[in-house]
Amino acid sequence: MAGSLNVPHKISLPDTVRAGSVMRIRGSVPENASRFHVNLLLSEGQDSDAALHFNPRMDEAVVVLNSKASGKWGREERGMGLPFQRGQPFDLLLIATEDGFKAVVEDTIYYHFRHRLPMGNVRLLEVAGDVQLQSVTMV
Repeated sequence: MAGSLNVPHKISLPDTVRAGSVMRIRGSVPENASRFHVNLLLSEGQDSDAALHFNPRMDEAVVVLNSKASGKWGREERGMGLPFQRGQPFDLLLIATEDGFKAVVEDTIYYHFRHRLPMGNVRLLEVAGDVQLQSVTMV
């Protein structure tokens, strides 16, 4: 894969996240991957609240979605199946809507996570874990 970003990778989002905002994460899942995550964070720092925690777990064959408010994780939601495969590239879109974030993997809506925290407070996007990252962009 040409060019690769260091992981963990964190970017400040240039604009306020609002309905119609699209964040695109492209990369591939290493052969020995266990899990990785994409977080939409409200601030810098170790204990930042997260409007969205998107956590593919190859070791459990599931994607767990959650949020963290006031330092506490909310109720986990689990997607159907695992749209990521070890050794394969992926293209993930996180699309902000009026009522949540749509996770789109390879042109298929995978999950719609309802807002628990104001999307306008999201300031950073973080990708970490077992992943080879090609690009992270605000489309």
